[in-house]
Amino acid sequence: MSPTTLPAGLEHGHVTFLGAGPGDPGLLTLRAVEALANADVLVAEHEVLDVVRTHARQGVTVVRTDDPSSDPVPGVGTPQLAVVDGASTTAAVPAERDAAHLVMEAARGGRRVVRAVSGDPGLDAYAAEEMLACAKAGVPFEVVPGVATAVGVPAYAGVPLRDAEGADVRFVDARTASDRCWTEVGASDGTVVVSTTLDSVAAAAGELVSAGRKPDTPMTVTVAGTTTRQRTWSATLGTIAQTLKQAKVLPSPEGGRPVIAVVGDRSAPAQRDQLAWFESKPLFGWKVLVPRTKEQAASLSDQLRSYGAVPHEVPTIAVEPPRTPQQMERAVKGLVTGRYEWIAFTSVNAVKAVREKFEEYGLDARAFAGIKVAAVGEQTAKALIAFGVKPDLVPSGEQSAAGLLEDWPPYDPVFDPIDRVFLPRADIATETLVAGLIELGWEVDDVTAYRTVRASPPPAETREAIKGGGFDAVLFTSSSTVRNLVGIAGKPHNVTVIACIGPATAKTAEEHGLRVDVMAPEPSVHKLAEALADFGMRRRAAALEAGDPVTRPSERRPGARRRRSTT
Repeated sequence: MSPTTLPAGLEHGHVTFLGAGPGDPGLLTLRAVEALANADVLVAEHEVLDVVRTHARQGVTVVRTDDPSSDPVPGVGTPQLAVVDGASTTAAVPAERDAAHLVMEAARGGRRVVRAVSGDPGLDAYAAEEMLACAKAGVPFEVVPGVATAVGVPAYAGVPLRDAEGADVRFVDARTASDRCWTEVGASDGTVVVSTTLDSVAAAAGELVSAGRKPDTPMTVTVAGTTTRQRTWSATLGTIAQTLKQAKVLPSPEGGRPVIAVVGDRSAPAQRDQLAWFESKPLFGWKVLVPRTKEQAASLSDQLRSYGAVPHEVPTIAVEPPRTPQQMERAVKGLVTGRYEWIAFTSVNAVKAVREKFEEYGLDARAFAGIKVAAVGEQTAKALIAFGVKPDLVPSGEQSAAGLLEDWPPYDPVFDPIDRVFLPRADIATETLVAGLIELGWEVDDVTAYRTVRASPPPAETREAIKGGGFDAVLFTSSSTVRNLVGIAGKPHNVTVIACIGPATAKTAEEHGLRVDVMAPEPSVHKLAEALADFGMRRRAAALEAGDPVTRPSERRPGARRRRSTT
């Protein structure tokens, strides 16, 4: 029976065998993202679950094929059921049901199943067995290739596997390799890529030496490849054991972690120093605290990730409705009846507040017809566009109230039939925009659309990381973020790099006993992230020039705590 023939009872169930790549979520293919978005059931190995689940729709059933609290046997485990949005509790599945049975059971009743594996499914023996099981049962399936771990990890480690001469490349899984396999690989002089574990690297090196490779053959070993936890060591077949011992990674309870080792001239340290593009990113592996909500911090967090950082969003403020909503209600009614020429949005929260009030009255974006709309910056403009409103005015320069005033036209009684501006904003907003608009000849209805209050404290684990030096840097985007973060979570540790958006924020940080290391050249969150990246790059260059290992600020020993500068 062919894979496309459905027996009775399956009712068009379908399985997609999907390669999740070696670990970096950005390496998922477009086809993989599309398949995940349409899945009814997601069957995934524990190590790739976080990579794929973010692209699945809410409510999709997730089957984890191994139990992270135990040592799983490949292909057979103790699967768990959970829902991606976390709305349901976890339910156990009998251990005797292997992944192939779970996949086919899920396909019954017309459900679309995605079976995600690490790397590429074509190189996964257990995925191949599950494909054969689908074929025998008449369950239709497809394969979405992924970036193979044995290829992707060396690329991220700065170790190209082939050159212009087209040298031979051999791939070996040390966990299943036979003596014959080692003999054949040892007899060649090409590049060898070995999939193994941290505590078995030295044994694999010994097998290659026994098979004929010279002990001085260059070797690189990479753990957690393509992720911000990636670490690579350069040595030779004869010295790798001592190198790992000196690096204090072995012996270790994590010795069973999978690694990719590359053996041959292509992994020579001199060449890798020039090609290690990933680990040399300015903020590689830095855990950066961003005191904003996920919605506010989305583009900032993406920018930090591009520098190699691991952003961690912690809201320091919460948004609540105004204590007296009548003023906002009158303004929205005036918007509909033609009271205003302009409406100015100074934050994403202001857009959200007006949108919620519109929905309360059964209105939509059509109510803005005939009204000019201004947005203080790109993020606010994006929120308006998502609402269905294209802003007429966004500052061409600085994205702030001052920047908005620079481009705002003065009131002209000839061309402006109405002289009034609706300004929905926070209860603690400054008067800069109001005063500037009045000076330009406009009347302003300055309306409190929402209140900002101090957020609830973050989880205890986050608070301990903040106070104990678990974060490498924190970005303060306003004076209120300084006050509120210290209020709800405590003062950041002295080893943490403090970055502030401007002089006023820096002054507040210093008043709270913090040493300011970085300040943005202009008041922009993106310029602030750039300034932190420049700081990280200079710090890295200084360590390399001094011959010191490149470390993150959080890796400083307790005795290296710095005092705040008093100059």
